[in-house]
Amino acid sequence: MAEVNRREIYRYLGIKGQQEPDPQTKDLVEDCLGELERSVNCRSFFRRYPLTLLPDSELDFTCFKVKSRALSRNLKDCQEVILFAATLGAGVDLLLRRYSRLSMSRAVVLQACAAARIESYCNEINDKLKAEAAEEGLYLRPRFSPGYGDLPLSCQPDFCRVLEAEKTVGITLTESFLMMPSKSVTAVIGVSKIAAGCVKEGCEVCSNKNCLYRRDK
Repeated sequence: MAEVNRREIYRYLGIKGQQEPDPQTKDLVEDCLGELERSVNCRSFFRRYPLTLLPDSELDFTCFKVKSRALSRNLKDCQEVILFAATLGAGVDLLLRRYSRLSMSRAVVLQACAAARIESYCNEINDKLKAEAAEEGLYLRPRFSPGYGDLPLSCQPDFCRVLEAEKTVGITLTESFLMMPSKSVTAVIGVSKIAAGCVKEGCEVCSNKNCLYRRDK
């Protein structure tokens, strides 16, 4: 099991900065993490493609094109991209739905735990890919997902099509481009021969400045 960042869970619960939750909340988080893990079925899949940076912030992944100023900055000096999909599986959604009927307070904590758990799983994948790239003398950029910055959710069908996400990891899309199972992620990671300096990622590139879950600097 990937180590789950408790501070991330607390942030999703609205406990910001270095605030400490009360002992009862801490105990509930640990209990929920244990129950969540029994429902988790982690799956992931990735493919690597040549990248061409085009004018006007357009990016050609060979398999499809996207337009995003934020992603163009993220992928500066990259020659390839890794597209990947990851999920905690449908069992987590069943667990969340069950507690939304039985105990909303526990459901809220389970939601926070699941959000942090998929993040930790993606970090685990990132670390493995980073190690493999290092063996080739290459460097990875921070992962960047549809919905970050100005990269629209409407490109999700392209990610899922190229990755054959339904077959490889069991991810499907709703009409509004949301993924099912809900605790799933698609992302692009830049591959470069040049080590990056300070590269913005996550909340730093997101335009939603009023998000309740935004990380404090």
